[in-house]
Amino acid sequence: MASTSSKTRTKSAASRSTSSRQSSKAQSSKAKSAPAASLDDLKHYYREMLLIRRFEEKAGQLYGMGLIGGFCHLYIGQEAVVVGMQAAIEDGDSVVTSYRDHGHMLATGMESRGVMAELTGRIGGYSKGKGGSMHMFSREKNFYGGHGIVGAQVPIGTGIAFANQYEENDRVCLTYMGDGAVNQGQVYESFNMAALWKLPVIYIIENNQYGMGTSVQRAAAGPDLAHRGHAYGIPGEVVDGMNVLTVKEAGERAVAHARAGKGPYILEMKTYRYRGHSMSDPAKYRSKEEVNKMRQERDPIDNVRKMLLDAGAAEDDLKVIDREVKDIVTDATDFAQTSPEPDPSELWTDVLVEA
Repeated sequence: MASTSSKTRTKSAASRSTSSRQSSKAQSSKAKSAPAASLDDLKHYYREMLLIRRFEEKAGQLYGMGLIGGFCHLYIGQEAVVVGMQAAIEDGDSVVTSYRDHGHMLATGMESRGVMAELTGRIGGYSKGKGGSMHMFSREKNFYGGHGIVGAQVPIGTGIAFANQYEENDRVCLTYMGDGAVNQGQVYESFNMAALWKLPVIYIIENNQYGMGTSVQRAAAGPDLAHRGHAYGIPGEVVDGMNVLTVKEAGERAVAHARAGKGPYILEMKTYRYRGHSMSDPAKYRSKEEVNKMRQERDPIDNVRKMLLDAGAAEDDLKVIDREVKDIVTDATDFAQTSPEPDPSELWTDVLVEA
């Protein structure tokens, strides 16, 4: 009969062997499911994210110069979320979001000129200079606006999904919200209806870690915001929102689910904003070390740049993209400053639609 010590050693060895096999299997599975992209796709993602970054940096400068009035919420640091999700949908699908919306506009293909001109209140803007940063739209790009009231876009996105289902057009609606909006009552009314009627809507929670000046850990109970739909039977998952390929892969799963008639899906994007909540926010509720660490270790644009170089892209090719983006932003800035202000008579337009 084997001794207790011998049995323990045998059991331990078997346990290590099993653990090793499970680890190898997990690594193999992880390798198979790892997101991949072609060189051209990576260049496209890099260009789109860089355009948003440079555009937002310029918008911040113009705001500081007094050329942009009202509120202005920059998207710097969160670029991978909207670019990755846009890569997961098709032409004809809809997008609606909150007030941190410039990146979403650019990602849907709206012209930089029109977006910047709207920020400066000029007639060449998408809402003829009357909407400003938080309220511009593009029917052509199926972008149904940024919305200034926290959480107000969620019922709208749910309604768009209802219209898509009613018309049987096989379209989905991406409905973005922040981590602060998740605690709003209208969000859960929307979840309930979307689940009840199996609406083709994807709820994207851009968890940038802070609702205005309050850390999400201090404001939201529960481990993950992605699970907020479980009471309604809505599946959800947590996604690395700083990696555009991971976002795209998760987005494709969610879109396929909704388009197949299975109802809504929730994606919690763990991301980070580098600037304050708005331009008037000095962001003293967090340390510079925290922000710098995220910039140095997790920046979504640097991440794609590294992927490109590792895949064999030439530095000169990336410099060409950098120059193209700079030229686009410069042109948009010039247009925004030279486009005329709207005539006072514009106050009476676009306020009534007769059906």
